[in-house]
Amino acid sequence: MPKTKTKKQSRTIQLPQELPEMHHESSISPCWCCGMSKTTKIAVILGIVILFLVAVNRGWIVSAIVNGKPIFRWTVTSTLMSRYGKQTLDNMITERLIADEAKKAKVVITQAEIDAKEQEILKSFGGNVTLDEVLQYQGMTKADFDEQIKLQMLLTKLIGKDIIITDEEIANYRATNSATLVATDEAGLQAEAREAILTQQVGEKIQPWFTQLRNNAKIFTFAQ
Repeated sequence: MPKTKTKKQSRTIQLPQELPEMHHESSISPCWCCGMSKTTKIAVILGIVILFLVAVNRGWIVSAIVNGKPIFRWTVTSTLMSRYGKQTLDNMITERLIADEAKKAKVVITQAEIDAKEQEILKSFGGNVTLDEVLQYQGMTKADFDEQIKLQMLLTKLIGKDIIITDEEIANYRATNSATLVATDEAGLQAEAREAILTQQVGEKIQPWFTQLRNNAKIFTFAQ
């Protein structure tokens, strides 16, 4: 008896009668000023113009205009960084390291000490020079001058704390440098000689002291 082939029934997939609606949101945001009134738009535009003019006037954008051509501030900054950036950064790192070391050692310099040191410096010129003349000659402000004095005094206290100066050293200094001493009384001459010896010995120790300080510090520089 011949075999009859059975017909395979195909499976049908029932689709939903109604497809859900697809909600399309516009990817274009409305203009930021579309909801503003005409008066508000004018006020905002005027504000932007005024801010731009103020920025230009104060040198925030343009540092100079030469024959109608601007020199932009970022150009000046870039030029300064390329010429003096490394030296300036090194100086700032040095000042930060010394300040941190002074804080760690609890060494403090008061404004009274700075003022007294300024008077000593003026006396070393023979008393005929004013502070303004010194500042003009050095090309710095009073704040810059004070900061330099503070830095030197911090170094003297940090490095000089372990330096011992004998009476013999003071006597020898007075004998060989009597012409440079400006004090007139015995106590003043002793103090001046001692300060000069201390400054000399600190100067000899600064480089190895700072080299070790920098080697022990964690410094990461990014500016070139």
